[in-house]
Amino acid sequence: MFFIAGETLYVYFLGTAGALPTPNRNPACVMMRRGADTLLFDCGEGAQQQMMRARTGFTVDAVFITHWHADHYLGVPGLIQTMSFMGRTEPLPIYGPRWVDGFVDSVIALGKKPPGFRLEPHVLNPGDMVPFDGYHVRAFAAQHGVPGLGYILEEDARPGRFNREEAIRLGVPEGRLFGKLQRGEDVTIEVDGTETVVQATQVVGPSRPGRKVVYTGDTRPNVRSWLGWGMDADLLIHDATFDDSEADRAPEVFHSTAGDAGMVAAQIDAARLALVHISSRYTNTATHIDDAKKHYAGTVLAPEDLDIIEIPFRS
Repeated sequence: MFFIAGETLYVYFLGTAGALPTPNRNPACVMMRRGADTLLFDCGEGAQQQMMRARTGFTVDAVFITHWHADHYLGVPGLIQTMSFMGRTEPLPIYGPRWVDGFVDSVIALGKKPPGFRLEPHVLNPGDMVPFDGYHVRAFAAQHGVPGLGYILEEDARPGRFNREEAIRLGVPEGRLFGKLQRGEDVTIEVDGTETVVQATQVVGPSRPGRKVVYTGDTRPNVRSWLGWGMDADLLIHDATFDDSEADRAPEVFHSTAGDAGMVAAQIDAARLALVHISSRYTNTATHIDDAKKHYAGTVLAPEDLDIIEIPFRS
């Protein structure tokens, strides 16, 4: 049985800088808001102010950290204190690679007293999935010189297209039975005094994939670790610390160039590519976009902080 998908999916770029903040870019922080759920992917310094500027509020259902470099987690202690001051009582799960338990212990120790809610650390390994209502988040391996993960948010499959005209031809009355068929349920109707079963497969086409967003965190191109899960992503958010003029340096520090990101986007047939983790040496991203477009024919974005992208449903 399927559940009809109608939830919105927004991506908030709260921090798009590299290791060092700039006057216009904060350290890494990406918020994904799917329906009523709010997930944070990394939480760099200044995340709270960015959340206020974006008017998202501080209701966060889970935090996913990609790796234990400070520019990706320094915003967590302050955010937890604010949540506690505001009276939060529900537990906050924090996911990440190994050492997440020690990180949570350190956050509690730093605050001198426990927050008013429970922090729940969860170690993830490549391939692990965290289920949510109607979607899941899957971890995959990053290549950054330290234990690191990227994440894929993927919705459950949607029902196929409902053939209203065929349902009417078969004698199904408009109304609640249409809804049951769309959810994959067979229905029983009476036609000329005879009970007849109309199967959902008679009026509903093949299932359609849900939406998918890939966030790599800091990494060298490492698509082989998640190719089977990340194909046809609606949005790929990829490390593009450097433009291609630094192609020799990028491997030394386990980062990617914009050209690398473009090649990955082309390989997975992504609908859109967003370049993030931009080094503080760059004052604009025009060259990054040009470098990515050399390898990828889709839409290339270099989001500014506080940019918001809505992920539409596929046709």
